[in-house]
Amino acid sequence: MEEKGLAFRFTFNYTYFLATVFIFLTEVLIATKLKDIFFVRAYLGDVIVVMLIYTFIKTFFRIEDNKKLILSILIFSFLIEFAQYFNIAEKLGFQKGSLMYIVIGNSFSWIDILCYLVGCLLLFVFVKLQKMNGLS
Repeated sequence: MEEKGLAFRFTFNYTYFLATVFIFLTEVLIATKLKDIFFVRAYLGDVIVVMLIYTFIKTFFRIEDNKKLILSILIFSFLIEFAQYFNIAEKLGFQKGSLMYIVIGNSFSWIDILCYLVGCLLLFVFVKLQKMNGLS
């Protein structure tokens, strides 16, 4: 019987953990020290954030179908971005500048949607290359 959705097992993957920490620190660097470099803050951060989500999930779960995982992350990213269109952070009562307000965001952008797509495409290529080299 074919399984639908994401099949996973709990695990701890040290390599993905280190990648998650590295990408998270990169995102913090972008948000704090590189915030005045428009391209990096506006575009690169959004491309990288989907990779952060991917490596975080892969740290704790062994997921066989990486394509479904990447697609799920893309859909999740789109949903968060569209929630920004409706000012969901304010509607949930988060104060401007609070951690949750920053995490959720409050300004919708089609460019962000494109950046999430680019990030997921890069993940897909990465997974494909891993598989070709027998590293997955």
